[in-house]
Amino acid sequence: MKILLVDDDPRLRELVRLALERATYTVITASDGQIAVTQAAREAPDLIVLDIGLPEMDGFEVCRRIRFTSDVPIIFLTARDDEVDKVLGLELGADDYVTKPFSPRELVARVKAILKRTAAGVRAETTLTCGPLSLDVSAHKCQIGATTIALTATEFDLLGMLARRPASVQSRTQLIHAIWGERSQVSDRTLDSHLRNVRSKLAKAGWQDAIETVHGVGFRMRSDLT
Repeated sequence: MKILLVDDDPRLRELVRLALERATYTVITASDGQIAVTQAAREAPDLIVLDIGLPEMDGFEVCRRIRFTSDVPIIFLTARDDEVDKVLGLELGADDYVTKPFSPRELVARVKAILKRTAAGVRAETTLTCGPLSLDVSAHKCQIGATTIALTATEFDLLGMLARRPASVQSRTQLIHAIWGERSQVSDRTLDSHLRNVRSKLAKAGWQDAIETVHGVGFRMRSDLT
């Protein structure tokens, strides 16, 4: 599988490239945002590792531009342990983030986890329906009626988890473990950001309040429309 690695630090770029190649991935690199946007369109990578602090065009803007045409999984690299940065990145459509300094082994593990979920979804070849919602897992396609909704890989997995068990409440822990793995350090804020994105996209497509919060317990799809 092909990874696009975007970072302006040549030493870090080389270190991460070697770690990814040892994990048998093909790696394409870019040193700035404009090159990253061009490479993403031309090379169609399976996943993008994207630094936020790029010169001229930062990682947030790169993510915005890529999301116009692609739902490729994106992992942000950030030099600051800043919750605002992380939440903004997730709201723009990132699937995960890693804070610098980090272990290349940790990053490779995150990459593997996301690509494993993506591959599993393709192999499943099932269609899920829940009220007006239709999820074509093999095509990574989400629709409300005739309206197609663009979802990131993580948003799609999250919605699929809820749609598979409509009317059943799933806790934050259950959702985090199912999507990121039991050993992940993903915070509740990260999950909430993805849920907020999914809810907003469903609402814009005409399904208001599709996901209910059961306070102190978790989340479920609206039972009256299943």
